[in-house]
Amino acid sequence: MDETHNNRVSLAKGAKDIAKEAKRQAAKNVGKAVDRASDEYSTHRSYNRFQNEEEDENNYNANGQHANDEEGASSDDTEGHDDEDEIYEGEYQGIPAHNEGKLRDGQVALGQPVSDSLKSHKELESERQTDEEELAQQYELIMQECGHGRFQWQLFFVLGLALMSDGVEVFVVGFVLPSAETDMCVKNSGAGWLGSVVYLGMMFGAFFWGGLSDKLGRKQCLLISMSVNGFFAFLSSFVQGYSMFLVCRMVSGFGIGGAVPIVFSYFAEVLAREKRGEHLSWLCMFWMIGGIYASAMAWAIIPHYGWSFSMGSAYQFHSWRVFVVVCALPCVSAVVALTFMPESPRFLLENGKHDEAWMVLKHIHDTNMRARGEPERVFTVNRIKVPKQLDELVEMQNESANPILKVLYKIKAELRGIWLTFMKCFDYPVKDNTIKLAIVWFTLSFGYYGLSVWFPDVIKHLQADDYASRVKIHNNERIEDFTFNFTLENQIHRNGMFLNDRFISMKIRSVTFIDSSFLNCYFEDVSSVGSYFQNCTFVDSFFYNTDVDDAKLTNSRVINSSFHHNKTGCQMTFDDDYSAYWVYFVNFLGTLAVLPGNIVSALLMDKIGRLSMLGGSMVLSGISCFFLWFGTSESMMIFMLCLYNGLSISAWNSLDVVTAELYPTDRRGTGFGFCNAMCKLAAVLGNLIFGSLVGITKAIPILMASSVLVAGGLVGLRLPDTRANVLM
Repeated sequence: MDETHNNRVSLAKGAKDIAKEAKRQAAKNVGKAVDRASDEYSTHRSYNRFQNEEEDENNYNANGQHANDEEGASSDDTEGHDDEDEIYEGEYQGIPAHNEGKLRDGQVALGQPVSDSLKSHKELESERQTDEEELAQQYELIMQECGHGRFQWQLFFVLGLALMSDGVEVFVVGFVLPSAETDMCVKNSGAGWLGSVVYLGMMFGAFFWGGLSDKLGRKQCLLISMSVNGFFAFLSSFVQGYSMFLVCRMVSGFGIGGAVPIVFSYFAEVLAREKRGEHLSWLCMFWMIGGIYASAMAWAIIPHYGWSFSMGSAYQFHSWRVFVVVCALPCVSAVVALTFMPESPRFLLENGKHDEAWMVLKHIHDTNMRARGEPERVFTVNRIKVPKQLDELVEMQNESANPILKVLYKIKAELRGIWLTFMKCFDYPVKDNTIKLAIVWFTLSFGYYGLSVWFPDVIKHLQADDYASRVKIHNNERIEDFTFNFTLENQIHRNGMFLNDRFISMKIRSVTFIDSSFLNCYFEDVSSVGSYFQNCTFVDSFFYNTDVDDAKLTNSRVINSSFHHNKTGCQMTFDDDYSAYWVYFVNFLGTLAVLPGNIVSALLMDKIGRLSMLGGSMVLSGISCFFLWFGTSESMMIFMLCLYNGLSISAWNSLDVVTAELYPTDRRGTGFGFCNAMCKLAAVLGNLIFGSLVGITKAIPILMASSVLVAGGLVGLRLPDTRANVLM
């Protein structure tokens, strides 16, 4: 009896032990299956980091199988398996549904991770950070498998057109400024505003579009920003008032401001680590191409006054407006080409869009493999790590609300999102990097754009001095019954007497008549550019179709004389004006001098490092500025301009690469946009400060440019090296 009782107790105890062990093994298998479904992907390549758990599980199953498994019993993993359900290599398997096996609130199944609703925000942030680090390593391996080929080169040229448009926009300001202000009769008090408002628009545009690209996507934001730029740039060529022209160019600058931060963020996210530095540097060449394009078009179009038409005196369409239209073509081409490109897969993964990212990566892989002649190679990636998506508090709006209020709320929500992302740029560990990058961007831009304004103005000043030294002075002359049908240029006439003379179909350029008298003279089809009549007397004279008005008659008397069909507005002419050609040619040479620096920086970016190139280029540029002190001729100043541009371009290329690599994906556009906004702010200040010192002193601009460039270069050397970084 006792023996039977003991046997029953032993049997019950053994059954409990077996049940407990089975329960423990089942929970362990379920937990591992869930983890494997969400974290691993199958591949023939050796993704060792992501296969450790699977290998551990296989070793455990091999060593811990029960006797009944050895006798041929089916395991839990293969039970009920159907051959028709087999998943082949390279076939997309999707990701497990978020609510599969979802338990009631407050319940946590044995072996399952704790629900996100039961975790603190700090714990969720920590998990997301871990996921992002794992994704960064996995994404680098995926990009290596996709290779570098046709897709990257297609995107290279498309984004290059967008970057080219940014370069064109910068140069258009300087080329159009003199012509637009003359054509629209802008007084000296209003002159110079065009350059400032365009840079201000680009400053706000860089911050806005860069931040928005982290919310809506690289492609979508770049498309919208480039469309805004193209539309308002085209519209600005037709408006007649200077105020409206300023508004159009400012909005156009606001649109193109998003080009630089989005283009580099977009392209960096489809490049493998070993290709990133070199090919981002090659991409910078399109900014130079934009400058060359703008210089060449200005040289070919603006001086040709015959390339214009008018509808009465109210509407004038001069050659500089044709130039503005032509400069909008790269932007239009970029918008059209960009519609055929996919969104950045790295951005899609960062925002939890696994399926869309997988399709884009497969497209990249297949495009490159077909170009290599290996279309049979299969994209073997099935699972990609997706960072944990943190829910944000969203205020719900009434569906019946006013549509206008809905739009305003949407705008407010996006702006708030941009601001919150911007504040993350000042969180650990990127806070110090953001401050250092802002300093480097500001100093490099202040020196570059300041000298870019100062160089041409100094050359113009030297030309003006040389032109004034060759002026012809005529005193006490008396000319009677003579017909002037040729050009008078660079002359001064004092105490002259003109009797019964005829001025027919002629041009008077930079001529001043002082204390002269015109008796019974006839003026017809006369254009006077930069010419004035001071303390002169007109008696019994007749004016027909001339531009002589009160502004040109300074303290002069008009007695018994008449004016008929006077030309209205400000007259423009570039005929035989070689100084205009010379200014465009100088800018063309300065931009072309960037080419050797671009090539060198692209080839050496991954060899000597980003920081060495950044700091060295800025320090050398600052030293070269000091030699401007000895520039006393046009040829010397042009040589120094070319030298400075050639040395500084390596710093720009390095800074673009470092900025794209230092920020994580969720704030890369925002951080880059903020730095580029600091760049445009420095450009505005540089234009104002350096422009006010032209013709006054050379010491202050030279010392200022040299000091800020050297200081910025030393700060740049303290940035972390990003050569070995994967994109976080």
